[in-house]
Amino acid sequence: MEIVCNQNEFNYAIQLVSKAVALRPTHPILANLLLTADQGTNKISLTGFDLNLGIQTSFDATVKKSGAITIPSKLLSEIVNKLPSETPVSLDVDESSDNILIKSDRGSFNLKGISSEDYPNLPFVESGTSLSIDPSSFLKALKLTIFASSNDDSKQLLTGVNFTFNLKYLESAATDGHRLAVVLVDNKDNFEEKDDNFEEKDDNLSVTIPTKSLREIEKLVSLSTSENSIKLFYDKGQLVFISSNQIITTRTLEGSYPNYSQLIPDTFSKLFTFNTKRIIEALERIAVLADQQSSVVKIKLGEKDLALISADAQDIGSATELVPVSFDSDQFDIAFNVRYLLEGLKVISSQNVVFKCNQPTTPAVLVPDDNVNSFTYLVMPVQVRS
Repeated sequence: MEIVCNQNEFNYAIQLVSKAVALRPTHPILANLLLTADQGTNKISLTGFDLNLGIQTSFDATVKKSGAITIPSKLLSEIVNKLPSETPVSLDVDESSDNILIKSDRGSFNLKGISSEDYPNLPFVESGTSLSIDPSSFLKALKLTIFASSNDDSKQLLTGVNFTFNLKYLESAATDGHRLAVVLVDNKDNFEEKDDNFEEKDDNLSVTIPTKSLREIEKLVSLSTSENSIKLFYDKGQLVFISSNQIITTRTLEGSYPNYSQLIPDTFSKLFTFNTKRIIEALERIAVLADQQSSVVKIKLGEKDLALISADAQDIGSATELVPVSFDSDQFDIAFNVRYLLEGLKVISSQNVVFKCNQPTTPAVLVPDDNVNSFTYLVMPVQVRS
C-alpha cells in the first residue's frame, strides 16, 4: 500500500476514530486502527472498533497502491499530530513484513503494523428497522437529556439514554435514579419511513444507547446538521448511524427501560416561576459553599415575591441570597442537590422556568415557561433536618 495525504485531514480522521479504540484491549489488534486505501476512488478509510463502539470515516487522498493495514492507534495519533500542519504525509506499507514507513518533509518514522486480516468487521445491519432521522431534532433531544444519565456502571441501563423513534415524534429520556430528563420533539415531517415493519403510525422503535457511544454520535450528528437526514439502522441490539462519509456503530443496552412516565406527578399544588438566568447565577454563587460539604441548597418561599436561597457548610460558613420569584401558594421550603438543579436549569433556554411541587419530600418538576420542546426535568428533593 502506498498513499499521500494532507496532514490536517489525516490527523482529524485519526482523532475521530481513535475514540473507538479499546483502552484495555483483549487482543493486540484492538489497540490498532484499520487503514484501508482504494486506488480506484482515491479514498482512505480509517476505522476504530472496541467490539462495542465502532467509528469509520473516509477522506480523499492520492492512493498510488491499494491495500489495508492496522496501525497502533496511540503511536499513529502522536506522530501525525506532531507533523507540520497542512504538509503532505506519505505512508508506505511493506506487505511482506507489515512494516509501515511514514514520511513528511521533516523526517520519517518506521512502525510495525498487524495484518488487517484479523481485524474484526464492523457489524452492519442487513435487516430490521431503517429510518432517516433529522440531525437537528436528534441533537436537540440528545443535549436535553444526556446529562441526566448515570455514571455508575452497576446501574447498566441507566448509563445510557433511551430514545423512542416514531414517525410522528422523537422522545428521549435519561435518569440516574435521582433525577429524570425527558423531551418530546415533534418530528412528523422529519422521519422517512423505510422499513416494511415500520408502517403503522403508532409503531415505535425504542432503544437505549450507551452515553459513551452517544458522545461520539453527538459529534457525528453535529457535523451533519447541514444534511437533510442521517440514516439509522437497528437490528438485534446493534445500531448503525450513517452520514455522508462517516459510520458509527454501537451495541445498545439490553433490557426494558424504566417506565419513567409513571414517575411524573399528574397534578401539582405549588408553582413558582424564576427568571432562568437569575436563578442559575444565584445558585452558582451559593454552590461555592454548598459544594464544600453536602451540595445541598435550600429554597425558602415567603412573602414579598422573593425566594431565599441558602447553603450551610458546618464549621466552614454559610451563604444566602434573595431571588425574585412569582408564586401562588403559602410559605414553602424545599431543598435540592445544587448540582442536579444547575445541570437541569442550564439546558433550559426559555427566559423563565417553572418549578412544580407538591411536598418538600415528593418529586419536583422543572419546565420552561414556553415549553416549546415539551421538556420535563424531574428532580428528587433532599430531606433536611430542621
